[in-house]
Amino acid sequence: MSFEQIKKTVFFQIKEINNPNELENLRIKYLGRKGELTLILRGLKDLSIEKRRQEGPLAQRFKKELEEAINKKQKEISGFNSQKKNQLIDISRPGKRVLSGHLNPLTKIEKEIRQIFLAMNFSVVEGQEIEDDYHNFDALHIPKDHPARDAWDTFWLKPINDKQLKAGNKPLLRTHTSPMQIRYMEKYQPPFQIIVPGRVFRYEATDASHETTFKQVEGLMVGEDISLVNFKFIIEEFLKKLFGEKIDFEFRPSYYPFVEPGVDVYMKWKNKWLEVAGAGMVHPEVFRAVNYNPYKWQGFAFGFGLDRLAMIKYKIPDIRMFYGGDLRFVKQF
Repeated sequence: MSFEQIKKTVFFQIKEINNPNELENLRIKYLGRKGELTLILRGLKDLSIEKRRQEGPLAQRFKKELEEAINKKQKEISGFNSQKKNQLIDISRPGKRVLSGHLNPLTKIEKEIRQIFLAMNFSVVEGQEIEDDYHNFDALHIPKDHPARDAWDTFWLKPINDKQLKAGNKPLLRTHTSPMQIRYMEKYQPPFQIIVPGRVFRYEATDASHETTFKQVEGLMVGEDISLVNFKFIIEEFLKKLFGEKIDFEFRPSYYPFVEPGVDVYMKWKNKWLEVAGAGMVHPEVFRAVNYNPYKWQGFAFGFGLDRLAMIKYKIPDIRMFYGGDLRFVKQF
């Protein structure tokens, strides 16, 4: 293509372009290392001296005009795009509020509970959600034929393998966080004090204060001179730090196979008493199951319903709201 042919088309093409990429492609087509105008300029050396004197200045002038036209168009396109973007922004209007995530109230209260017990020198231990009937029942002094097993509506699972089936340890979704008492005491020697927050599962009817899945906070303190006095002090301190000094709660005698004596903790919710924890002194048979000497070691255990604590603290009328997935509910916290 000659100078004259390029002149006839290139300036018209530049005029029609409104895209920076298209303009760059045109620049490469004519002025790149292998561009059409570049090849013509390189071919001048093959012309005669007289011809070069005529064509050379014309070619250099045309190259300069083309570069100026491309640069001018590039500024026009940049200004057009900038103006177009500015048209979409009204600087007099208030900015859009950046939406942030919200913690589920169960997560929020669990963090607070962890901090309270850590300040009282408790360690936080995580437990597994899939358990076996030995740790969930047998080692906690709840034999296979014990009627107390009826108090836990259990989700049983299929055995993972033949070895587990032959051993007789049927897998299940843990019905309480107490199995972690056994697993911890199997590995560690007293004295110690731990809490175990975690989710538990029970196959039961749901209502405003019952769910098939909910959270508990297990607690265990074992030492040589531990008594119900220690238990009462720890629970009172915990509830006061979580709810404030002016709270209504009370202890009531109760029965659990793995403690003796047994205690329930009740608090006011919707102007009526609601059980929030089961507790008591660890049964000697539980200590024997983990090879502790029950004449040397004593301890207490408790299991708070974290969901019920959250219902009382945040004045939530129904436990099922925690698991409903309604963002309008979560955004309040």
